[in-house]
Amino acid sequence: MHDVADSDSLRQAKMKSVQQYIDERPMWPDGTHLPSVPMTGMQWRIWALAAAGKFFEGFVVFMTGVALPLISREFGIGAAQNGLISAASLMGILVGAVGLGGMSDYFGRKRMFIVEMVIFVAFLVLLVMCTNFVSLVICLFGLGVALGCDYPTAHMIISESIPSTSRGKLVLAAFGFQALGALGGTAVGFLVLSTIPNLDAWRWMYGTAIIPALAVTIGRFFITESPSWLHIRGAVDRAEEAAKRLLVRTPQYPTSIALSRELDDAATGHGKGSFLALFARRNLRATIFASVPWFLQDLGTYGIGIFTPTILGAAFGAKPDHVRSITDLILNDILAAKGAALITMLLIVGIVFAVILADRVGRIWLQVIGFIGCAAGLLIASFSDGFEGSTKTVIIFAGFMLFNFMTNLGPNAQTYLLAGEVFPTAIRGTGAGFAAAVGKIGAVATAFLFPILLSGIGTGPLLYILVGTSILGAVVTWVFRIETNGVSLDEIGH
Repeated sequence: MHDVADSDSLRQAKMKSVQQYIDERPMWPDGTHLPSVPMTGMQWRIWALAAAGKFFEGFVVFMTGVALPLISREFGIGAAQNGLISAASLMGILVGAVGLGGMSDYFGRKRMFIVEMVIFVAFLVLLVMCTNFVSLVICLFGLGVALGCDYPTAHMIISESIPSTSRGKLVLAAFGFQALGALGGTAVGFLVLSTIPNLDAWRWMYGTAIIPALAVTIGRFFITESPSWLHIRGAVDRAEEAAKRLLVRTPQYPTSIALSRELDDAATGHGKGSFLALFARRNLRATIFASVPWFLQDLGTYGIGIFTPTILGAAFGAKPDHVRSITDLILNDILAAKGAALITMLLIVGIVFAVILADRVGRIWLQVIGFIGCAAGLLIASFSDGFEGSTKTVIIFAGFMLFNFMTNLGPNAQTYLLAGEVFPTAIRGTGAGFAAAVGKIGAVATAFLFPILLSGIGTGPLLYILVGTSILGAVVTWVFRIETNGVSLDEIGH
């Protein structure tokens, strides 16, 4: 009996969490550990499929900016209806982030990873066949739902499957594919406009994404479920099998996986995935930290978007003031596409720096410095009030360029990364989805309030307000900070 008890104790001692097995460094026969944990084929497959989804997000969203003038002309859409089109996408993202994103805590990461892409492809196909304004709004809302679901789901499917030391750079590298997709969408829009200069060009633009997106959807059926999610749900045997499939490598390491059968209260999230668990005392700090800076970041980012068309028009030369023909419309659209490409290039530069520095400098410092840099860029832009002509344009342009770089180095990238890290596994989808939705509330507020404020108080005071929100973002980040750099998901927030 004594030997049996000793054997059980020894087995229990060898049991680990999924993340501990993922983080375990392979060892040479002489006992020397490798300097880092090599990624397996399955881990790279999961990352690539998540990054592809992010690519399509940027591809379709930025292409909509190129396609919208053609759509408006074909369907006779006025200014008020254009506002509804923007609102439909944002509302879809809100619903998708809170609703479908949170469902991954109940139904699994893999299942929602597939469902969101199925929804995306279905509404993309329907969008190409739209014949009126109502169907257009419905399809854009549906695409928004898929994009909203992807905010938490893509992050979790990566972060719960990869080593802690690589989590920051790999999650942000996948996130950066949004910017590459935006550049791709702008380029495709430009090529289609140049090749098919008529009102039907917008249908061809969206149509180019259907087959590649379908291929990504099929690929997602062939990945493993998150072992960490299975483990906290009590499906220990399935979790062990999923972990073995995730960590297949040659030579095989670890040689065997035995997960702990006992889970502490922190691992299960103190609420078993309940939405209200986000506001329990032990999770409230994470909820504030993940959502409030994202809200403040979106105020600034979407606010700058309101000014961007004016800046691009000045930067890329004159264009017809009044659209007299479809030729004028196409010309305006091509000019806008070139301008959008410039902005997107800067987004990519910022994300590249974020990827390089996230695991070295740390998320907190990058987010704080990024917010301060955003405030500096907006302050520079506000100085343009004292100038006229080309000097005014140069000052505004310089300020906005600094803002765009710093927001992508800092808060735009880091809020996304942190929101998927700071919550316990059981409520990670719900928490990250809630944070994304709060951010989009900031975007909606900007869309409705900024045009009113712009006409009421003018450009300068409005920029000062954004300077204040950026500084507030830095303060909130520092006060409620939760360090996640290189920390195992099992230990974050303890």
